[in-house]
Amino acid sequence: MKVLLLGPNGQLGHDIRRLHEQEGGPFELIAVPRKQLDVAVAGMVEKTLVAEDFDVLINCTSYHKTDEVEDNATYAFAVNTHAVQAMAQICATKRARLIHISTDYVFGGDVTRTRPLREDDPVAPVNVYGASKVMGETLARLATDDVVILRVASLFGVAGSSGKGGNFVETIIRMGQETRTLRVVDDQIMSPTATADVAHVIMKMVRDGCSPGLYHVVNTGMASWFDFARSIIHLAGIDADVVPCRTQAYPTRAMRPRYSVMDNTRISASFGEMPTWQSSLEDYLRRKGHLSP
Repeated sequence: MKVLLLGPNGQLGHDIRRLHEQEGGPFELIAVPRKQLDVAVAGMVEKTLVAEDFDVLINCTSYHKTDEVEDNATYAFAVNTHAVQAMAQICATKRARLIHISTDYVFGGDVTRTRPLREDDPVAPVNVYGASKVMGETLARLATDDVVILRVASLFGVAGSSGKGGNFVETIIRMGQETRTLRVVDDQIMSPTATADVAHVIMKMVRDGCSPGLYHVVNTGMASWFDFARSIIHLAGIDADVVPCRTQAYPTRAMRPRYSVMDNTRISASFGEMPTWQSSLEDYLRRKGHLSP
């Protein structure tokens, strides 16, 4: 089996490559970096992929700088929508499977939500990034029947978020060491998720197969960004205070979902129970050398 991986140097792509190597290369994995294929350039997806022979295409590319995206909608839709549609069309022609990574930010418009979101719940993005990802999902599913869409959320991985200079965990550790007092919003509730756990699911999907469709691939449990930050500071043994605040105290260019916790029942039933975000955070901090003795 020949598998192409787009976005191999981001948090998730890095962990997919690492896990593939650890498992002894159960299939041929070919990393296709941005310098080889810039999905934002019109026609490049078709030009590059048509010439390739592959059975599975894993798309980890995304333009996900949420605030910046608000003023760069054309670029966002080029990467998150039109490029994805082109990938799906080529996969359909080649009878290859597309595994596409989406986001919890397809939700958020249901402002009274208190129950974890299932795959069949209606989407309602509240920012341009979420809208571009929704449209990417839609066009991919119209272009091919053999597409697996994995919605992930609030990712943290050892490679750091491509283009963001790290991830939330590393940012909180750095700020805790520098300022000793952190104010973090407590009214945005989500599903913190380790890319290592998402990579395990993807490896199983490629190796063992799965039904096409939507899957919410997140760690078990929920947290506000304040809860998440407080756990990071505590586990890392940093002498700093984490103080809750409301979203209004830190206005941003893009709106964020008030509640985007996703239900992982379907993925857990198919591939085994997803770890809690707390246990995965401990594993991450241990791997990075941050865990307090």
